[in-house]
Order: sequence, then structure tokens, then C-alpha cells
Amino acid sequence: MRAVIQNTVGGPDALFVSKQPDPTPKAGEVLVRVKAAGINPVDGAVRGGFYPLLGEPPFILGWDVSGTVEALGAGVTAFKVGDEVFGMPRFPRQAGAFAELAVAPADEIAIKPTGIDHIHAAALPLAGLTAWQGLVRHGRSRSGQRALIHAGAGGVGHLAVQIAKAVGAHVVSTASPDKLDFVRSLGADEVIDYTRDDFTGKVSNVDLVLDAFGGDHADKSLKVLRDGGVLVSLLNVHDATRAKASARGIRVERISVVPDREGLVELAKLVEGKKLSPHVAKTFPLDEAGAAQAFLATRPIGKVVLTV
Repeated sequence: MRAVIQNTVGGPDALFVSKQPDPTPKAGEVLVRVKAAGINPVDGAVRGGFYPLLGEPPFILGWDVSGTVEALGAGVTAFKVGDEVFGMPRFPRQAGAFAELAVAPADEIAIKPTGIDHIHAAALPLAGLTAWQGLVRHGRSRSGQRALIHAGAGGVGHLAVQIAKAVGAHVVSTASPDKLDFVRSLGADEVIDYTRDDFTGKVSNVDLVLDAFGGDHADKSLKVLRDGGVLVSLLNVHDATRAKASARGIRVERISVVPDREGLVELAKLVEGKKLSPHVAKTFPLDEAGAAQAFLATRPIGKVVLTV
């Protein structure tokens, strides 16, 4: 098979396409013929050696995958050859999605939602599961709540806005000036231009904050939360912030996305119910994985996807 590999950590030019042995599914695994693979910021961090999840190169990057079942390992009964599937297998271990073939545990993938193609399905798993797990599982978001979602035009943010609306929340989101209309189109009730306004002066009495920045930004987010609210952060939260939160009965959840078949099924239901639509900013062929990661670093609206 053809796969994007790297032999050293470095910039986008460290990636190149090479012939690799075809993987074989073991018991409980599924071999997927990859049609599309989503790109996430974590890929660039691992590629550059800033987030050494996979140890030393060589390795194959990529976790978001959508494709068709090519073969089944022993004991797999949930799928059949030819099924269209999607998922985020093995994270944070190597999944090797940037390739023509990838092996996934059968309990970490799901049937691809109908009504969207493989490109859009590949844009969904990691960012969608992050938003779902953050808002619903950890944040316990529900109808009638006020939710603040930072960076509402980003990969996670644009899905989080839609998920929060789908569960019935009043959604406030932040975005840059050129992305305000896009975030409004997702259903956000209020959108704040963070380059012009300090969000702490524009919103208050929030039940739930989904924060993609952590650190001082998480600390600042406490100012808009009501006592007893929830702060869900995708990055580290200072001990001092946790102490301030505890004094006000605010629950702080520092989360990292995990493979989640149940969550994938819920995301698929939202897609099929026309309540969730992943936005793809641009696609690149497998051979241009480096260029795709460089483009993602420009912070486009939504997701970037490799076609295979």
C-alpha cells in the first residue's frame, strides 16, 4: 500500500509517500480501505516532535478515517466486507490513517452516516468526538443551558456549536471578524468578535464553557461562569484556576478525546437528522499531506481532509 510516512521529526516537508506492507487485521479488528483521512492539529504536533505520542519515527500519522471494510479479523460480527465505516481508532496510539489501508479495532469504528460522502465523514471523528465528549459526556449539556464555545469556526468549535444547539442550549461563541457570519450560520445565538471585544464583558451567567486554549484563557473563562457551572478545557488548566473554580462550586474537566463507538453513532444520528454538518475547508491528495498540514496551520474554517 501507499502511505505517508516520516523518518524524522520536522516540518511538513518531513512527510513523504512510500510503499509499505499491507496491514492484516487480527482478531477483533477490521481492515479499512481508506477513502479519506481527516487532518487535525495533533498530527502537526506529533510530526514536529512537540507531542511525542508515537515515540521516535518512522511512523504513519493520522487518526480520522472513512472508508470501506476490506477484510475482517476473527470474531468480528458487527460489520461485513463492503460496509462504509468511519472512526478515530487507537488514539493516542498509532492508527496510520494516512494510507491506502488501515486496521482498526471493530469497537472503535461505526457505520458511516448516510447523506455525506467519505470526505465529510473523515472530517468528523476526532473533532466531533472531542466536542461530543466535552459537551455531552463531561459537560452534561442540556436544553435551556447557556453554553460558551470558544473558537466557534475551528475544527472542534464548529461542530461543538452545532451539537450544543442540537441538545437545546443557548449558544454563545467567539470568532475572528472574517468568521463571524460562518459561526452565525451554524446556529450560534450570540457571536463575539474576540479581536474587538473582551468576551468577559459581553457574556455572563454561563452554565458551561468549552475552552480550546487552556492556561490563562481557561482562568479568564471562570469570570463568565455562574457558581456551580462547568469548565471543560481541551488543554491544561492551572492549579490556581482549579482552586478558584472549586471555591465557587465550578466543576473543571480537562479532557482528552478517546475512541468512542457510542459517540460515533450519536454523531451519525445528528448528521442524518440534519443537525450536524462538518465543514471541509479544503482537500488534498495523499501525496500532498505536507501541504495539507501547512494549510491547516493557517487556521482555516472547519477541517482539512486528505483524499486517498
